[in-house]
Order: sequence, then C-alpha cells, then structure tokens
Amino acid sequence: MKNLTIADLVLLSLLAERPMHGYQANVELERRQIRDWANVSRPQVYYSLDKLARMGLLREARDAGESEGPERRVLATSAKGRTALAAALDREDWTTARDRPPFLTWLALSWQAAPGVFESQILRRREFLTRELEREQATLEGVVAEVGHRHHEAVWMIEFMIEQFQVELRWLQRVAKEAKQRAPAKHVPRD
Repeated sequence: MKNLTIADLVLLSLLAERPMHGYQANVELERRQIRDWANVSRPQVYYSLDKLARMGLLREARDAGESEGPERRVLATSAKGRTALAAALDREDWTTARDRPPFLTWLALSWQAAPGVFESQILRRREFLTRELEREQATLEGVVAEVGHRHHEAVWMIEFMIEQFQVELRWLQRVAKEAKQRAPAKHVPRD
C-alpha cells in the first residue's frame, strides 16, 4: 500500500508490539525518542490511527475501561495491517532514497551570506552536533540496558547516528580550517 506514510508504518509497528490508545502511543514515541528518526507529530498519531482503523489495518483490542475514558479506543495491528506493514517494508525505495539535509543546502548557498556568517554557522553546527552526539551516547546506554544486548535495531540505529555525527564533526573541523581559502568557482559558464 503505497499510500501508507512513515507515521502510519511507525504506528502499525508500534501497535503490533502491544495494543495501545493514542495517548499511550504518543508517550511511547516520546520515551523511545522515535521522533529523532521518524517525523511523527502528536496530531499525526491520531490522524494515522483513524486512517489505519478505517482501512482495516487496526482492530479494537479491548473495551476501554472507565479509568481510560470513553474517547480512548485501545487499538492493535490487525492481520491485514501486519501484511500491509510487511509489504511496505519490502519496497525498494527504502534502500535507494537519498537524504537532502538542510545543512548541505545551506552550505551550497552560503557564498551569498553576509561576512562572518559562514564561520558562525559552522560553529553553530559543530555545537549542535556535539550536543546531539552526547544525547545519542546517553540514549544508547539506556537502550542497551533496556533490550539487554547490542544486536538490536534500536542499538544499530543509534550507533549509526553516533557515527554520522562523528564523521560530520571531523568534516566540519576540516571545513573550518579551510574556510579562509574559500573562493568562487574559477570556471563558471557564461552566457
């Protein structure tokens, strides 16, 4: 089903683990820091839950108890939902898509920035990545403790992010050193 969004797939997977209502799903997304790698907003959770239920990809798991309130339907991934999730995970575009980080777009356009902006933005990016690296390292420790081993998707994902941050920090250090040699392109086609 090509019309399933990342949010839909994340929720199908989450509810395949255990039944939840929307609030619980949001709490679990926060707890697992899923929003770090999947852009799933709080409103999107409820929109996706309704969409997936209408499509028959979710089923009601049990009656909501009084303490949960009348609006909290507990949902689980249906057999049809598991099949749709498996099919979506088999698509080629997962392995052939190329990210376009905003920072690289900024870098390409940065020659138009005011004097001093290039250096300050490089420094900001380094500071940001250093903070994110520290946060991911702490997250990794918590995830390893929770899953009990290092051979788990969540561990691999976090290790990948850590390595990406480390590579970019090394690259930014080189760019900062070379910034004074920055010059316009020598061979630009003219009309």
